[in-house]
Amino acid sequence: MKRILIIKLILLCITFFVKDRAVLAQSGKQDSTYRRHFIGSSFFVLANFLPDPPSFYQLNYGYRLTPKDVISIEAITWTYHAPLGIPYGPSHESPEESYPGSIQGIGLGLAYQRYLWKNFFSAVHAIPFLQTYRNEKKEKIQNGFQLFCTLRFGYHLKLFKNRFFLEPSTAITYWPINTNMPQSFVKMESQWPNYFLFEPGLHLGLKF
Repeated sequence: MKRILIIKLILLCITFFVKDRAVLAQSGKQDSTYRRHFIGSSFFVLANFLPDPPSFYQLNYGYRLTPKDVISIEAITWTYHAPLGIPYGPSHESPEESYPGSIQGIGLGLAYQRYLWKNFFSAVHAIPFLQTYRNEKKEKIQNGFQLFCTLRFGYHLKLFKNRFFLEPSTAITYWPINTNMPQSFVKMESQWPNYFLFEPGLHLGLKF
């Protein structure tokens, strides 16, 4: 009787273990295959409708490898008129800190996103940019290259039965490589660091 009871307890434990693993596998399968793909962008592209548009455009395509791991391709183009490393404060949008012209960057990069706890995530991005330097008359001066890296922390908000999403976030950006910049631009750039702390972000997209 004792042996039979032990066998029954073992079989019961095995049953619960197998059942638990099956449930986990099923939920993991659903989470990793159902709407594995997404396309998205940044909410800040809407700033292009303002009177002084930044000419910032972004398009992402992502693929969910596992319930916690996501990779994506990011295509971005932007035009900026002052060093990216100017921190928040009186100098952040001061005309005195502007370049004698502008920089247009066009890049295609990769991002890896990892869910840490529930819908909180971290992500790393690396985007190589081909840059075009222009003077105040918008005439091309020369070309350059920039490697733009981002470490991001945020929250994934599911909407409309997980068909849409919003991702508010904050980021640390860093550009270790910035080549062939005109000397007149270097003069302005050298006053500021090659990183920016606590850059806000708001990504949105459609899952399918």
